[in-house]
Amino acid sequence: MAHVIQTYFDAFNAGDVDTMLDCVSPGVAHHVNEGNIRTGREKFAEFCAHMTECYDENLTDMVIFTSPDGTRGAAEYIVNGTYKATDEGLPEAKGQTYRIQAGSFFDLKDGKIIRVTTRYNLSDWIAQVS
Repeated sequence: MAHVIQTYFDAFNAGDVDTMLDCVSPGVAHHVNEGNIRTGREKFAEFCAHMTECYDENLTDMVIFTSPDGTRGAAEYIVNGTYKATDEGLPEAKGQTYRIQAGSFFDLKDGKIIRVTTRYNLSDWIAQVS
């Protein structure tokens, strides 16, 4: 199942939301860092559109782990980004760049991601863009 996680992140880096959506199940549970759980592909697509509007990010130094039974996975990586447009409740965007360590956790079933949880240090990000 590591291949679906790799495909998901390759699509993220390419800005290919359609391929990301192909990697997730119709009922995907998306646990956003410091945010609410979004359920379903439509909510996931809305989140991706919002992120594309506010941020330009590329993930590097990726390490992917999967459980022996292929039902769970994780990835650790560096987020290299530019803050393009002000996100509500966050500092004003002025094209600031940032670099933060992050991780994502996955539940997998039938070749699809059924849960993705992303975590990073929000206070570190705020300090870098403030």
